[in-house]
Amino acid sequence: MRSGFVTLIGRTNAGKSSLLNYLLDQKISMVSHKQNATRRKILGIVMNEQDQAIFIDTPGLHDSAKTLNKLMVQSAIKSLGDADAVVFVASVFDSLENYEKFLSLNTTLPHIIALTKIDEASQDKLFQKLNEYQKYSNNFQAIVPITIKKQAYRKIFLDALTPLLPEHPHYYDPEFITTTNEKDIYRDFILEAIFECVSQEVPYSSDAIVSKVKQKSDILEIEAKIITDNTHHKAILIGKNGATIKRIGIVARKIISEFNNQKVFIKLNVEIDKNWHTNENSIKKYLDLKGN
Repeated sequence: MRSGFVTLIGRTNAGKSSLLNYLLDQKISMVSHKQNATRRKILGIVMNEQDQAIFIDTPGLHDSAKTLNKLMVQSAIKSLGDADAVVFVASVFDSLENYEKFLSLNTTLPHIIALTKIDEASQDKLFQKLNEYQKYSNNFQAIVPITIKKQAYRKIFLDALTPLLPEHPHYYDPEFITTTNEKDIYRDFILEAIFECVSQEVPYSSDAIVSKVKQKSDILEIEAKIITDNTHHKAILIGKNGATIKRIGIVARKIISEFNNQKVFIKLNVEIDKNWHTNENSIKKYLDLKGN
């Protein structure tokens, strides 16, 4: 029996959150086509027969001078210290530049490469990319092409990964899929709705906090506030006659309802915390970056 912690790492939009949701066969990690959407670490527990892999989904690696982005990258790199193995996630369309930056971190942890989005590439493109990685074959334990659109790849991926984990009893009940607090999952789903409903810089200067969750017999009631940095962004989030915040609530309610398979009511308010995303202490508070 093998059990251990696995950090998912890679550039923004490489498909880390989608990969975690695919391995769990349930969505617990927010997904957005916009860059730098994932902010908090999410834990997903995946069984491969008797072996247990506990995946840590992390913010994407990227270069940025912004305080928020720098702290998210620090959080991703720090998660390597909590892991037994690493999965470097890269799109088949990516250059090797991001992988080379990952190697420059000089981690001694064993790792495999998950090559994502192969369903969007030709066979020639896939073979070309696999060949490019061969010059680093002494660094990785395996390279696994994967598409989240076909379930068959899941077993191939897990069979390549679990031998890298130490022999150890299960850390968690095999029936669990996550240890992440439901409030944190809900707040990320609300943030995903903000990314979907509002464009440009507003989502990047906003976050969500779930203040109350109440389970009733026939419905889950959630109260949450959206934090943003100025009155202009607050007005955009609310929208004319409250149209935008209503739409955000509808999208968030749908995601959360699909997650826990029940009716959901969400009450959203918007509050201003001026320039929170440039203030290191505020960022650590909202993103729960303890000790980073």
